[in-house]
Amino acid sequence: MLSNSDDLKDKLDIREVLDRYCDGVNQRDSKVWGSTWSLNAVWEIPHLKIKNEGRDNIVAIWTEAMKGYPFVHMMAQPGYININGNNASMRSYTLETAVLPDGTEIHPCGQYDDELIREEGEWKFSHRSFKNLHGE
Repeated sequence: MLSNSDDLKDKLDIREVLDRYCDGVNQRDSKVWGSTWSLNAVWEIPHLKIKNEGRDNIVAIWTEAMKGYPFVHMMAQPGYININGNNASMRSYTLETAVLPDGTEIHPCGQYDDELIREEGEWKFSHRSFKNLHGE
């Protein structure tokens, strides 16, 4: 059983994974962004019927997709984080600004429902499911 201080440290570590994910997006850094995913992760966007599996595949798809956005800025905050041993769940909310190649700005607001695992001593996303709440 984890003590309260262990639980708080895990929550902080998980929050840092979310922050690093956003930093990877904002810096367009696939190494930083990719470091947030577990080896056998799943990334889905159900409303678009998109499901990608495996960290290397997810990073390759993201890297290619980012070429279609001359500018992207992402911020996220957790709604909750629940710890259960070496597994955790989190709901987070995102605000993004992106510019399309034609100069059009989009401003999606979304929700991620996440599962995380402790992999090689670090928290990583094992499953991320995105839902657009408002905007493009």
